[in-house]
Amino acid sequence: MEECIEHCCDPVKAIAILHRLPELNHLVLAYLIRFLQVFAAEENVAVTKMDSNNLAMVMAPNCLQCTSEEPQVIFENARKEMAYLRILIQNLDTNFMEGIV
Repeated sequence: MEECIEHCCDPVKAIAILHRLPELNHLVLAYLIRFLQVFAAEENVAVTKMDSNNLAMVMAPNCLQCTSEEPQVIFENARKEMAYLRILIQNLDTNFMEGIV
């Protein structure tokens, strides 16, 4: 979690974190990201208005959750959590999931 927040603006490091997860966790998260990438495609955004920014805002609390009790820390981390998920939606190569999602 802390690494995700720390590297929320660096696509290379953000993706490297994902690749260090245990295989099953990596596959589940890649599956979710692939779904979000399909959902964020221009033809879908034209209808749903859910671009990668909006999807990251909705999904980040489900993927990453701040454990602090301090409101200011939670608020600051929420922006970084959204940025991290947006980086994955925009940059993660999920072609290996082709045909699954």
